[in-house]
Amino acid sequence: MKESNTFISAEGRDWEQFGPGLYRQILGYSKDIMSVRVKFDKGGIAAMHSHPHTQTSSIISGKYEFTVDGVTTIVSEGDGVLIQPNLPHSCFCLEPGIVIDTFSPMREDFVK
Repeated sequence: MKESNTFISAEGRDWEQFGPGLYRQILGYSKDIMSVRVKFDKGGIAAMHSHPHTQTSSIISGKYEFTVDGVTTIVSEGDGVLIQPNLPHSCFCLEPGIVIDTFSPMREDFVK
């Protein structure tokens, strides 16, 4: 299993667009964990989906409507979200910003 470098600089790295108004940068990973910076444009949507990974989302900036397993809540700077494996979830961006998503185990589908 490949791992990221120990130190990962944001300088000079492009954002990968992965949905309408959604962009990501992989921050670091090993087989057990992955951290991803996600930039949202206002109105950006992470459509309803699920995956076998535990996910935490730390709100760095912006305002979002998260739905997890049928429950919808507005979150903003300083808030966090815990998403257990296989629960359906989505996110709609109300105000543009940055979210740090952490996955365990890593999202192999994110690494090319």
